Amino acid sequence: MGNKNKSKLSIMSIIRNITVNPLLQVAIIAIAVIIVITGLYWLNKDNSISIEENKKIDLTPTMIKSIEDIGEWEFLQINDEELADTTKQGFFGDSELVRIYYGTLRLGINLHETNKDWLKVDNDTIKATLPQIKLLDNDFIDEARTKPFSETGTWTDKDRKALYTKAYKAMKSRCMTTKNINKAKDNARIQFDNILHSMGFEYVKIRFDK
Repeated sequence: MGNKNKSKLSIMSIIRNITVNPLLQVAIIAIAVIIVITGLYWLNKDNSISIEENKKIDLTPTMIKSIEDIGEWEFLQINDEELADTTKQGFFGDSELVRIYYGTLRLGINLHETNKDWLKVDNDTIKATLPQIKLLDNDFIDEARTKPFSETGTWTDKDRKALYTKAYKAMKSRCMTTKNINKAKDNARIQFDNILHSMGFEYVKIRFDK
């Protein structure tokens, strides 16, 4: 009985000391917190949570249609003039017809002529396959600005039409060169790169149909 009473007194004494001594209370709380944290660590050391940012942007039909609706897109404009002449022999001498033609040739693409899947996403890259550069307007000669340079003798509407065709072919041949087509392609790449970047795509690849 004596030992039991002594044990009870010791426990009561410890409890009394904890209650009275604030520093001892803080120490006990700190030890308890450490034990809890250590236990949680060992319980969850094999479990991990990772948050990854999804940078992929979906290409929706609405986005594709918004680009296709642009239709004709000009990437190079060339202002040109052509001096064309023709002569014919007559009983009283040669007749001459000379005219100056002015034209504006617009090089670009028509987005209504794109193939299926011309715009698609491959991992983190968007790839665009554009139609070939072409002449957007075949009626590029401004007939209202055509100037007669010299006209002798008698000429028919058929003669004037033939001279127009001669100037048309010469102007088209001079302007639709590989150099000008490549320049239009470079401008197209820049414009498409800008528009696709503005839609949120970071990596862009652009090529043209063969």
